[in-house]
Amino acid sequence: MAGAGAAGQGESLDIEPPGCSVLVVGCGNLLRGDDGVGPVLVRHLWERGVPEGARLVDGGTAGMDVAFQMRGAERVVIIDACLTTGSAGAAPGTVFRVPGAELEELPPLQGLHTHSFRWDNAIALARWALGEACPTDITVFLIEAAGVDLGAELSEPVSTAMNQVIDIIEADYLSALRPKACDDAHVEFTADGYVRLDAALAASRFPSDAVAAVVRDGDFWLIPLRGPRSGGLLLKQRNPAGDRATLVREVLSDRIPTGIHRAFWDDAQGALRVPLDPQR
Repeated sequence: MAGAGAAGQGESLDIEPPGCSVLVVGCGNLLRGDDGVGPVLVRHLWERGVPEGARLVDGGTAGMDVAFQMRGAERVVIIDACLTTGSAGAAPGTVFRVPGAELEELPPLQGLHTHSFRWDNAIALARWALGEACPTDITVFLIEAAGVDLGAELSEPVSTAMNQVIDIIEADYLSALRPKACDDAHVEFTADGYVRLDAALAASRFPSDAVAAVVRDGDFWLIPLRGPRSGGLLLKQRNPAGDRATLVREVLSDRIPTGIHRAFWDDAQGALRVPLDPQR
């Protein structure tokens, strides 16, 4: 025991968060209606699939923790609810995009306590505590709340605005980190009724791993869904390389076209299509 203790004394423990290309932080209180839009948004992004190089954080109301999560991130996106006041108060669901250049003048840290900590205080603390390690590329999305009553759900305008912000984050921050889809795609149908996709095709077109499968117009269609809560089938990982497979025997009515088939992505339908007729 003494030897083990002595050996342990020479070891250092790294408790710093890992660096990343993009850090997305959702702030707010899930128990108070629209105030929870940040954490809810992060959950939706998790369901869509997190690309390598991105990190998602449910910041909740722990602003101090958010400040230290920012260490090592190249780009930071923070999402929170807001309540504008006065005659110029915004309509519920209004989205404010606050670029980093406008975040230079932030509240002072003096006199703050944990119950008054907000996203802007978190950035100010990060700049003070992290110094040069604090990211310089920071963008904040604020969504005007309709209500923050205890136990309420997200209001319809805030939910709509949240989905708009999700699309912006995907387009401006996450899409560049996802694998690029190749034009020459193939899938394999197995004798036991599975369809198999290689890792690159699955990651580029089906990041959430939730899919719908149908046969239509002589083609087998595999359609990405936003996440497991959408229902459908689950693309399961079948090997360490990250290839995926899902059981589609019933969709094919037990007429399984065993073997490797050419596939193409239909942008108009948002689906991977596999011609079942080899002459097509």
